[in-house]
Amino acid sequence: QVQLVESGGGLVQPGGSLRLSCTASGFTLDYYAVGWFRQAPGKEREGVSLIGSMDGSTYYADSVKGRFTISRDNAKNTVYLQMNSLKPEDTAVYYCAADGSGIGTLKVGDVYDFWGQGTQVTVSS
Repeated sequence: QVQLVESGGGLVQPGGSLRLSCTASGFTLDYYAVGWFRQAPGKEREGVSLIGSMDGSTYYADSVKGRFTISRDNAKNTVYLQMNSLKPEDTAVYYCAADGSGIGTLKVGDVYDFWGQGTQVTVSS
């Protein structure tokens, strides 16, 4: 069965860190660009970070630059999102998505072939 599964979410205090994982099954993630998106209550889903398949180029939304780091471990068929210096405004459900073109985008649209079910991140004291 082809699927993406996110994990690593939870409750963390402001200033804390979490590492999210996005693991693929049923297909090889190496050839896919992977994006992380998030959706807070009452808000539209927004792009957070992206890693390309070819040269591993990375991109970040301005709101997370310098705090979040995306990386991939092809041996584990997994992409990670390391989140440091978390703020209450980072609270959201985080989703990963895979694009078979290898390019990806931070815009939410029809580019991505697969989406995960999401993992909740709550930043609160």
